[in-house]
Amino acid sequence: MNSNISVKDVSLNFRLYHKKGGLLKEFFAELMRREGRKSYSEFKALDNVTLNIQHGERVGIVGHNGAGKSTLLKTICGIYHASQGKVSVSGRIAPLLEIGAGFNAELSGRENIYLNGAILGYGTAKLKEIEPEIIEFTGLEEFIDTPVKYYSTGMYMRLAFAIATAVKPDILILDELFAGGDAEFIDKALDRMHSFIAASSIMVFVSHQPDLIKRLCNRVIWLDHGKIIEDGEPEIVIDHYLNGVRG
Repeated sequence: MNSNISVKDVSLNFRLYHKKGGLLKEFFAELMRREGRKSYSEFKALDNVTLNIQHGERVGIVGHNGAGKSTLLKTICGIYHASQGKVSVSGRIAPLLEIGAGFNAELSGRENIYLNGAILGYGTAKLKEIEPEIIEFTGLEEFIDTPVKYYSTGMYMRLAFAIATAVKPDILILDELFAGGDAEFIDKALDRMHSFIAASSIMVFVSHQPDLIKRLCNRVIWLDHGKIIEDGEPEIVIDHYLNGVRG
């Protein structure tokens, strides 16, 4: 089966409430004073976004903080549901959106392999089979039975990435995953992701590191205020984005 991501005319609105905090009785008093007027405004996090990502594409997404990059990833993964439009995904997604998401800080790295692996849909038998390879890839043999609450950001990242990619997913979604990684591990991760692409998988990658996006991606999308500004060759789109930021 060919993997594919289709986003068609997708908008996503968040509510921004004007009245924060206060006592419950104050909230109802304010509600009565407003006499039905809205106590919130709507913020359009995604604004009529349309894109299609095909088998074998490595797509980088750039934009300023708040541009809608992470929101788009979470909408593709089904964490957020579009206010309008449609998202269709063919293929099994491995989302690495937050470092250590799904980990239990009190459990060891080894125990979290089974916990996080189960969240990603792997069975116990499969996890026993791939456990040695996961540990070897992370380079955390010395710390694998240590509670992960003592792990550094880089160690979290290594373990999360190794679990998510131990069984090649059809679609790999990454959000700033390499921000805390060392050069040696990033090179190992790049090698592994290139092997995914060779097997005709999809990767979607959000990062504030233009050089890393150029190394990883064969297509880049520039988002600004929830809209696609440009979609094309990495060198061209990143140069336009950086010039726009400087301007």
